[in-house]
Order: sequence, then C-alpha cells, then structure tokens
Amino acid sequence: MSGHNKWASIKHKKAATDIKKGKVFTKIIREIIIATKESGIQIENNARLRKAIVDAKEVNMPQDNIKKAIQRGSGELHGAIYEEVVYEGYGPAGVALIVETTTDNKNRTVSEIRKMFSNHKGSLGEAGCVGWMFNRKGYIAVKKAGTDEETVMNTVLEAGAEDFKNEADSDIYEIITNFSNLETTKKSLKEKNITVAFSEISMVSQTQIALSGDDAKCMLKLMDSLEEHEDVKSVYANFDISSEEMKKVGKQ
Repeated sequence: MSGHNKWASIKHKKAATDIKKGKVFTKIIREIIIATKESGIQIENNARLRKAIVDAKEVNMPQDNIKKAIQRGSGELHGAIYEEVVYEGYGPAGVALIVETTTDNKNRTVSEIRKMFSNHKGSLGEAGCVGWMFNRKGYIAVKKAGTDEETVMNTVLEAGAEDFKNEADSDIYEIITNFSNLETTKKSLKEKNITVAFSEISMVSQTQIALSGDDAKCMLKLMDSLEEHEDVKSVYANFDISSEEMKKVGKQ
C-alpha cells in the first residue's frame, strides 16, 4: 500500500488548490447527477448519493449547487447527459492503472486519455486487462501529528476496519475498510475528535511495482495529468515509490 499511501498524501496537499480552481465542485456535481440518475433522489435508499453529498459538504459546496445537481440527475432540470466509462492500462515499467471517468463525449475522452498514457511511457489497454488485480475498499488517511497511534488503531478496528497501517517513512496512518463501512469508520474517528485527512472509495491492489528515477518521475506526471482532466473521477495504480525518490522529484 505504500504507493497508494504517498499518492494519498500528495492528493491531500493538492486539495485546497483544487477547491479554489473549482475542479472538486465539478467532479462532485457529476457524481451527484449520476448517483441520482442511477438510484433515485431518496438519500436514505441511495448510499452513493449520500456519500456524494457528504463529500460536497466537506468542501463547502453551496446547498443550491447540490439541489440543482440532484434535479439534473432526476430529470427535473435539463443539462449534459453524463455516463461512466472505466479505462484500464499500463504506466511506466508495467504499472497497472484504472481510470474512472464521467463524460458527455466518450470519443473525446478516450482520445485524450490515450494521449496522456502514450505521452508518459504508458499504453491504454483493453477492458479487464488489469481490473482483476484490484479490490474495491474504503481508504482513510489520518495525519500522525497530534494523534495517538493506539487510540486511532483501536477506534477504527472497533468500527470494523479491515486493516491499520503505520509505515515508518510516512506522516499518515492508513486505514482499510470494507467499502460499505467507510462512512461508519469516519464517524467513529470524528466522535473521538480525530481528523480525517483524506478518504475515498478506492481500488486497492495487493501487489506493487517499485519505481525509481525516470520511471518514478514519469509515473507521477501521468497521475497528475490524469487527475487534472475534467472528465476523470478517480485514478488507481499499483506503483511504489520510496520517500527518497519522492523527495528527488519534488513531491514531498
């Protein structure tokens, strides 16, 4: 999980900038639209919509934006029609990647995603080529500073978390849960006044590919370019880059 660990740290540091740019709002609005279209407007019966609304409130999205996104998803308001498309492929040194997108133009999106892969020593693959390597899990990162390891560990394990990791070269604790238990675990942490630095429903691989030098630099540039794309919802990869290498490429 160390590759995921370090990328989660980077994403947390980028979050404030992304919010200012409005990119987070755009992606959450699309998620609300799709969740509503898929399972209806009743929040108590729609876990995906419930999670999207929680995410929206965490970044201080205005209630009116949330309401309009739900109305678009239900068909009450007209707008672009989004669909979900998942792409799979390979990065530098054969790193496996899954790219989840929401798009109103599949031809445009696949062309741009393919170009990003090829520009960074990668290639887009066929559906299913790497998906078998990953399992859907809940992922939570808690900053070590100002927290007690035993308290965090006991809290999440009592809440039903599957795993707790404390890597020596990381500034965060990692918690892995069943994806359906993510919000319950976060709530347990909040009740103990433990701040969650980052959380998501994630695709977690049990094996990683160690990267260094140009491959490490290229991999991080590919991750950056994919996550900057407006149509990209999430990117998952099974790379592992040491803290020393991260420092060399200016990511810590």
